[in-house]
Amino acid sequence: IRMPRRGLVIQARTRWLLVGLALLFSLVLLMYLLECAPQTDGNGSLPGVVGESMGKEYYQALLQEQEEHYQNRATSLKRQIAQLKQELQEMSDKLKSLQEKKSPKVNGMNYQGTKEQTSNDLLEFLHSQIDKAEVSVGAKLPSEYGVIPFESFTSMKVFQLEMGLTRHPEEKPVRKDKRDELVEVIEAGLEVINNPDEEDGQEEDDGVGDRQLYSENDFIEGYYRTERDKGTQYELFYKKMDGMEYRHVTLFRPFGPLMKVKSETVDISRSIINIIVPLAGRTEAFAQFMQNFRDVCIHQDKRVHLTVVYFGHDGLSEVKSILESVARETDFNNYTLVSLNEEFNRGRGLDMGARAWEKGEVLMFFCDVDVYFTAEFLNSCRLNAEPGKKVFYPVVFSLYNPAIVYANQDIPPPVEQQLVHKKDSGFWRDFGFGMTCQYRTDFLTVGGFDLEVKGWGGEDVHLYRKYLHGELMVVRTPVPGLFHLWHEKHCADELTPEQYRMCIQSKAMNEASHSHLGMLVFREEIEAHLRKQAYRTNSEAVG
Repeated sequence: IRMPRRGLVIQARTRWLLVGLALLFSLVLLMYLLECAPQTDGNGSLPGVVGESMGKEYYQALLQEQEEHYQNRATSLKRQIAQLKQELQEMSDKLKSLQEKKSPKVNGMNYQGTKEQTSNDLLEFLHSQIDKAEVSVGAKLPSEYGVIPFESFTSMKVFQLEMGLTRHPEEKPVRKDKRDELVEVIEAGLEVINNPDEEDGQEEDDGVGDRQLYSENDFIEGYYRTERDKGTQYELFYKKMDGMEYRHVTLFRPFGPLMKVKSETVDISRSIINIIVPLAGRTEAFAQFMQNFRDVCIHQDKRVHLTVVYFGHDGLSEVKSILESVARETDFNNYTLVSLNEEFNRGRGLDMGARAWEKGEVLMFFCDVDVYFTAEFLNSCRLNAEPGKKVFYPVVFSLYNPAIVYANQDIPPPVEQQLVHKKDSGFWRDFGFGMTCQYRTDFLTVGGFDLEVKGWGGEDVHLYRKYLHGELMVVRTPVPGLFHLWHEKHCADELTPEQYRMCIQSKAMNEASHSHLGMLVFREEIEAHLRKQAYRTNSEAVG
């Protein structure tokens, strides 16, 4: 009598299971139809960069971006359908297990128990991969070349260090697997934020109705890097358009499924940055720097303090006049001018600027007068430096000599129009460690700069190595909002052989791209060819 009754129960459960699955697939189909509805996405650009003309190429690019967007969403939906199919299979397996009185024995051991033990061992191994990777704490490294840099990305582009002769410093992911990977990661981060668990530090009284939901349009930027024997780490940042709070999600793929490391809310609304600039002479460059400072820091960001450390007397009065003029016109008084009557020493200047601050802990940005930065970079600076845990070493995009890059124009365009990530316009300055964001206590604890280093170069590498040899995590990644403007370099005879070599290397790297330098080398050959072509054309016309 029991067997028929059990069969009826199983049949009833089977019918309810099929009804539930039918409803689930109907919901997925509805989601697909909604996702295919037309959308309008805003495309951000760097401040000051002139937009493209509204011509045929512009609309073709716009259509291409929309097509890629729909392809990404279609891929996402296909992945969700595959997951639903997998869940269906798992539920079918559970249904079959109900039809069996008990699990079969394998060598005297329950088969179900063996399967659960294997699953637990796998989870334990995956978590051990996270523990061994440089995710939560830094690793002691032997040299500046030991750190694994991140590569940064937005929803549309990747900013990469490794280019070779074919890849570009900024490009859309060409490989489909890379595009799918980044789309999956962004969606996984949204899943973590929109469906938090107890470990995420969300308040218990935050109901679903009160919680603000995030979408892919709220994704700001992300970084990723792969440790070849452990897995891939992802740092993701989301923010609502009208809010100041960022949501930071860390994910790790230990050569398997993504695993959440942490999810936290980062409030940077009160985070002040002390921008420290060492200077000697070069008042014209300082005036240009202050124009960018006025636009970005005073008018947009409004959470900065400027410290200028000036060496010598020549040009000091002009620097004072520039600062006072900006203060009068903008009502900005959050600046400090430190005057040193001695020979220029970059490490000494930055060290003095750090110690001149007397208001306790502060985030510092060590900057140069030839650096152009955006408001977005300042937020990246705040997000990637943490006292006692992380220091931020962004890779600067260094612009080439505009006289060579724009040789086919009468005069080079304004600086704001030169700020593009192209192979012929500049390169990622991955051998430079001078631009950095770090907290004052970390800087003082590690011992600051080596003040014995005189003249140009070397002091930044010494400080960078100190952090690599310590416990703090070093975040190294190219950032789209940080540029080094070209200026003529002079390598002094007083430099040591190592400093002189570094100076010449930097000078050569800064001048022009490989293709433009080649055009200069073969200029006479090219001009001779053009003359022959012109002569041949004229001869044919006469004939």
